[in-house]
Amino acid sequence: MTSVAALRAEHLTRTYPNGHTAVDNVTLSLAPGECLGMVGESGSGKSTLARALLGLEPLASGRIWLDGAELTAMRGREFRRRRARMQVVFQSAAGSFNPRLPIIESLLEPLACRPGGLAAALSALDGDRRLFAEELMRRVRLEPDVLDARPSALSGGQLQRVSIARALSVRPDVVILDEPTASLDVSIQARVLNLLKDLRDETGVAMLFITHDLAAARFMSDRLAVMQSGRIVDECDQDELFDPARHPYTRELVELFRSGAATNAG
Repeated sequence: MTSVAALRAEHLTRTYPNGHTAVDNVTLSLAPGECLGMVGESGSGKSTLARALLGLEPLASGRIWLDGAELTAMRGREFRRRRARMQVVFQSAAGSFNPRLPIIESLLEPLACRPGGLAAALSALDGDRRLFAEELMRRVRLEPDVLDARPSALSGGQLQRVSIARALSVRPDVVILDEPTASLDVSIQARVLNLLKDLRDETGVAMLFITHDLAAARFMSDRLAVMQSGRIVDECDQDELFDPARHPYTRELVELFRSGAATNAG
């Protein structure tokens, strides 16, 4: 028996008032526990697609299902309640936090905004929000004292780990990762990618991993989708990415990646 897709989208189109179509008839599916890598150059429509899936960009056409329920048929409170099962981690973690609040307040905000969400999460901890927050920090390999700091006192890597913990705090079905390591130092990137992979194995959450980094996409993903000019032009398993028989645009990305790697090695 085939399981229901964690996330399914059919024929999504996003056209701006100036006539530019940023997402053009995109169809995709994400199985429970799967990581789908979405690759393409800047301007290919990857981030616009992510915002459209989250309901942050209005669609000209198309339908979206989350765990079998059609999001695009919902409105108001029903939509917000269901959509909370899909979380996002953006590229710039610093912009995701209120600079005036300690980390613990921003960390618990998604649960606090859900009716009964925080109370349910704390039910096994005698209502102790600090213990719950400390457990989230341990899961992303941060020390508990981070909870008392302001965002400005944390490094970019630490803030991104807190963003990941916040996304997982509500036990989502899907997490969309939009260039989550692009603004980090190379050494920190590897640590965050390993963390994400471990968390996926531990939680079984499905992930849509959006990146321009082919090595990161191949490391993280079970399958890959290649986006060009708003369309998905190629799809393959992660071990097929460098196959010379792939779509011409995929081969172009691979050559760009290889030339960049050779330059850095030199």
